[in-house]
Amino acid sequence: MNISWDAILGGFGLFIFGIKFMGDGLKSLAGDKLREYIDKYTSKPIMAVLIGTLITVVIQSSSATTAITIGLVRAGLMKLEQAAGIVMGANIGTTITAFIIGLKVEKFALFFVFAGALILCFGSRKKLHYLGEVILGFGLLFYGLRIMGDALKALKDIPEFISFAQLAGEQPILALVASTLMTGLIQSSSAVIGVVQKIYEAGGMPLMAAIAFVFGSNIGTTITGIFAAIGGSLAAKRTAGIHTLFNVVGTLLGMLLLVPYVQIVIYLTGIFNLSPMMQIAVAHIIFNLVTTLLFFPFLKQMCALVRKIIPGNEPEKLDVNLDGLSDVLPHTLPSSALNVVREVIVKMNAVVEHNVKDSQKYLMNSKANAEDKDNILQSEGLINSLDKKIVDYLLLISKADMTDSDFVEYNLDLQVVKNLERIGDLTVNLTEFYEMVKEDKSNFTKEAINELNSMYELFYHMINSAMDIYLHKDYAKYEALMEDENYMDLLEYESRQRHFERMRDGKCSSMVSGSVYCDILSNMERMADHCCNISKAVFVDKK
Repeated sequence: MNISWDAILGGFGLFIFGIKFMGDGLKSLAGDKLREYIDKYTSKPIMAVLIGTLITVVIQSSSATTAITIGLVRAGLMKLEQAAGIVMGANIGTTITAFIIGLKVEKFALFFVFAGALILCFGSRKKLHYLGEVILGFGLLFYGLRIMGDALKALKDIPEFISFAQLAGEQPILALVASTLMTGLIQSSSAVIGVVQKIYEAGGMPLMAAIAFVFGSNIGTTITGIFAAIGGSLAAKRTAGIHTLFNVVGTLLGMLLLVPYVQIVIYLTGIFNLSPMMQIAVAHIIFNLVTTLLFFPFLKQMCALVRKIIPGNEPEKLDVNLDGLSDVLPHTLPSSALNVVREVIVKMNAVVEHNVKDSQKYLMNSKANAEDKDNILQSEGLINSLDKKIVDYLLLISKADMTDSDFVEYNLDLQVVKNLERIGDLTVNLTEFYEMVKEDKSNFTKEAINELNSMYELFYHMINSAMDIYLHKDYAKYEALMEDENYMDLLEYESRQRHFERMRDGKCSSMVSGSVYCDILSNMERMADHCCNISKAVFVDKK
């Protein structure tokens, strides 16, 4: 019998595209709330596991959940123990795809494609557009699975595949290795398990081999994190290390108990009358759930082991807990509520300054990658979230009976928050300019980098001075900051002139870096302006 490779490959392409398209839509639909939930509810390891499970169910990608987690650890917003809990939870959450496949909703696939396409074409609001992506991706996922599944049925009649399947049943280690390689290659354990479900349903593979394939996908999915960690940050390496350690040890344990585990699955099949595809889904769910429960009590020991294997100092965790923003306080004690706001603004400033430093590292690191940029974007998401929450809280305070001094403080806080938020936006602008240069595979000259570093160092001094002025109302420091602003203007002017000279002399030969350098200088100068705006808001009556 001839195999329809076009149907297998095309169906598989639709399948993995549907998974990604649906996951991206869900991620966009949830917006910054994904990062917010991870940050807010993972203070305890058990909550980290639950949040990791829920987030992965939502975005349909354990790799994406792990990437978000790495970014939070790198930014100093999460400890390794929290990240370990999320990784464990992601392993449970990723089983939902196999479960849905086992429900055989594929016969309705084209209805979902039709509904999703209608929403995408005629939906006007962004949220509706993202919902259309989710529904369309869901439909494409199962339509691709249906096409691929029909073609895969022919495998059971191919002598070579029959021989391999029988051998894998007798020597499951072969299925484990094949699954690990396949998952690492296509970067999706859900896709590999989906294929196995279809082959097993068609009778092309014994249960022993199919479950070994499931185990192998757990190892293969760690390859994404390993590749991301190569040349990456300490946080990336350790988070990938936790993921790899957990999955590899769990899989080896599963392989040692494979024979009795297969018998358990057969027993459950008899009790609940499970379909072949649901057998694989249940085997996947039970295995990932049991390994998580088994290793969870040793989470701290695993983290300690990874810290010994990958030594180094982790970034100090930034405390961005907003529990102090009580809804009761603004109505009863607006002055006290404003004191709480001041403390939260200090936390927001710490995140802003940390993100600016990350942008400087992105500039200096010739091997910086998408993960480094994502880290900056995630911190920017946190800054925007803090901005919204603080402003909303200040508006709540404004409805209370405030004194004149409270009203002055209220206005000041609003201006400080908005200036910090704008510095965050400009930091993202800088990162995008640096990314343009990296994508062009060009570089700034050594002189240009030295000029930018000088402006960065002056900015750090200015933002620290601005916050000190905000907190302590020191007019002497205000006057000194105005002098710093003049110096920043001078640095920008002189750097611009030297840049033009380098271009004239042919020292700056890259079109991209030459084009964006003046924009970078302008953004740096504007960031300094916002530091001055903060201090001017404090002494508005002395201008």
